[in-house]
Amino acid sequence: MHASAILISDLHLTPSMPRTAERFFEFLEKEARSHEALIILGDLFEFWVGDDAKARSPFHQAVAKAIKALSQSGTKVYFMPGNRDFLLGQQYAQKAQMSILNDPQVMVIAEQAWLLTHGDALCTADSNYQLFRKVVRSQFVQKLFLLLPTFLRVRIASSLRSKSTAKYQRTQKFTPEINQVKGDVTLNATAALVASLECPRMIHGHTHRPAYHQEKSDGQSWERWVLSDWDFDHPETVLPKGNALSITSEGIRSLDLVRA
Repeated sequence: MHASAILISDLHLTPSMPRTAERFFEFLEKEARSHEALIILGDLFEFWVGDDAKARSPFHQAVAKAIKALSQSGTKVYFMPGNRDFLLGQQYAQKAQMSILNDPQVMVIAEQAWLLTHGDALCTADSNYQLFRKVVRSQFVQKLFLLLPTFLRVRIASSLRSKSTAKYQRTQKFTPEINQVKGDVTLNATAALVASLECPRMIHGHTHRPAYHQEKSDGQSWERWVLSDWDFDHPETVLPKGNALSITSEGIRSLDLVRA
C-alpha cells in the first residue's frame, strides 16, 4: 500500500539507445523521487538472457546502481517481468534493490486498488504467440536455457528479436488491420482478468498504444490505462516518445516525458 506511485513500461533499455537510457536516469532523479513507489511493468531491458550474462556489463551495472540510488532515497521500486526480460531474477533485482512482482498483481495506491499487468498475456488473438509464451515461461524450458553458454543464449535471443521485428513489419505493411487485432489485448481476456481479480482499474504496457479506455462486457465495466513505450534515439523514424502514469490522492494522470 502506497500513498503515491509512478508507473512506466517498455523502455527496452540497451547500450545502443543511449538517449533513452539518459532519459531514464534523469527520470529516476526527478519525476520518480516525488512518489512513494516506482512500478516498472515489464520490458525494462531490450532482452535478458539471465542474470549471470549481465553480471559484468557496465551498462547494466549502471542501471542497477541508478535504481538502487532511487530506492535508498526512499522510493520503493517494483519490477514486473515483461516478454523481453522475464528471465531477470533475484540476483539482479537485489543488486538494484527492487522487488519482483507477480503478473498480474493487484496493488493499493492512494487508497484504491489497481490491477497491474505487463499485458502480453491479454493478447489472446495471437494464438501463436500465446503458445510460444507458454513454452518459454515454463520452468523446465527456462532451466535448460540458462544451462546454455552465454554467447549461445544471446544468439538465440537476437534471432528471436529479429524474427519478431520482421514479422511485425510484414504484417504492418500488408495487413495493418490484422496486426491491430493481434497486437492488442482482447476484450474477452481483459474482462476475464478483471472479473477474476475483482478490480475495475487496470494498467498495462506491452502494446505500445498509450491510451485510456472505458470498457464493458457481461454486465461489468472497468477502466484501462495503457503505458507508452520509450524511444528517444530514433528521431528520423519516430517522434521521441515516453510517458509515465502518476497516481496520487488527487487521482491518476499521464506524464509526457519528452523534453520540451
